[in-house]
Amino acid sequence: MNTTIRPQFKFDNTFARGMEGFFSNCQAESANTPRWLQFNHALAEELGLDAVALDSEAGLAIFSGNTAPEGSQPIAQAYAGHQFGGFSPQLGDGRALLLGEVIDIQQRRRDIQLKGSGRTPFSRGGDGKAAIGPVLREYLVGEAMQALGVPTTRALAAVSTGNDVYRETTLPGAILTRVAASHIRVGTFQYAAARRDEDKVRQLADYSITRHYPDTANAENPYLAFFAAVADAQASLVARWMGIGFIHGVMNTDNMTISGETIDYGPCAFMDSYSPGTVFSSIDHGGRYAYENQPEILIWNLARLAETLIPFVDPKQEKAVEILTETIECIKPLYESYWLTGMRAKIGLSTEDPSDVQLINDLLKTMDKGSADFTLVFRHLSQALRGDSNLVRGLFKNPTDFDAWEQRWWRRFEQDGISAETSAQAMDSVNPIYIPRNHKVEEALAAAVYKEDLIPFKKLLAVLAHPFDEFEGNEDYAEPAPPTQIPYKTFCGT
Repeated sequence: MNTTIRPQFKFDNTFARGMEGFFSNCQAESANTPRWLQFNHALAEELGLDAVALDSEAGLAIFSGNTAPEGSQPIAQAYAGHQFGGFSPQLGDGRALLLGEVIDIQQRRRDIQLKGSGRTPFSRGGDGKAAIGPVLREYLVGEAMQALGVPTTRALAAVSTGNDVYRETTLPGAILTRVAASHIRVGTFQYAAARRDEDKVRQLADYSITRHYPDTANAENPYLAFFAAVADAQASLVARWMGIGFIHGVMNTDNMTISGETIDYGPCAFMDSYSPGTVFSSIDHGGRYAYENQPEILIWNLARLAETLIPFVDPKQEKAVEILTETIECIKPLYESYWLTGMRAKIGLSTEDPSDVQLINDLLKTMDKGSADFTLVFRHLSQALRGDSNLVRGLFKNPTDFDAWEQRWWRRFEQDGISAETSAQAMDSVNPIYIPRNHKVEEALAAAVYKEDLIPFKKLLAVLAHPFDEFEGNEDYAEPAPPTQIPYKTFCGT
């Protein structure tokens, strides 16, 4: 393969230049016979890259790790983290390499990272590789989240390597090229704090402020303002997750970004039938990261970030703890405000009423009791506004339970004074008809892994790019899986 390529990336690698101690220099391992799985032309153009030039043999050499693009400085980042509540003082990128940073067409700084490119100093005995299934899952779910309006890391490219990956069975290897606002995590702060290196924590905080929240630099207490800004971004993010029935599965502190983007789509999934205790992760035996627990874990994780900032919020530790605790106590009402705003929109309300929380929670309880599909209930509510309640009623085991709620909803809706069709259209713009249904994702991944057939993956990817627009012929993508006695499980992919 000819791996000669003219410069495609205008790298400006501020993290590698200025954050010594938070990374190790590293190179990707070679891929035997790489081939394309998927290339994201739209994202490439958003990044200011030459999409046509990169969708080539020379681009394949870059995204498979066989050629380091000019100007890149591959590094594996260091971080720590609480994993299922237990603290690990050193984790880090065990199978990822940050190639560098680019400035996109909107003047935003973005990381470009290879994931699955081989061992790093942080691999802890792992092979540093990724299999095709987890790579394509992250590609699918990340792009679906983008289309749903949820802040997320994204996939620029997915390639198979021609190298085998050994898990329970032998699987074909692959590499994902991931794009993020940055890969700085709560665990990155914990890494320096665990080493009692206040200078490094301050350096990281200053870098994060400059990169993500520059307005906080001018605050009376910049580090407190920074913490509040991260909390706000994360509260908004988790409220969005809850509004679409998304379960991350591994809300460890090393999987929570400072930027407020969703990251690390391992054992993640979307609920079909609404059940607040739903857990999909095969390793979450106690349900720590169940759907209903995500808001509380949000607060717990942010408290861990606050602990690293204590020395900079106030010279007196006791005073700093008091100040940060006051901010932490504001996170729950902040989250609830974001959640309520989103849920009001989902049921077609454009004004506020104190009874709305009870109205929404009663719908959720009715859905839980009736094993109703989370996504379709909200989507079909708009048809009830148009005069046809049959679609949404049919989702409940006992439709009369829904009927009682619907009467209350209509009375509340009439207070808004907005036409039914106007509200129905607004609801359709926030309630998706298509999400990454677990069974459709598994069908696409199985075809790609075991049959080398990417057609189901590409079709599903195309459908998920327009989650709010119903198209004839795509009915199968909107339906939940047939009932089964076997609980759906996902795996971290490492």
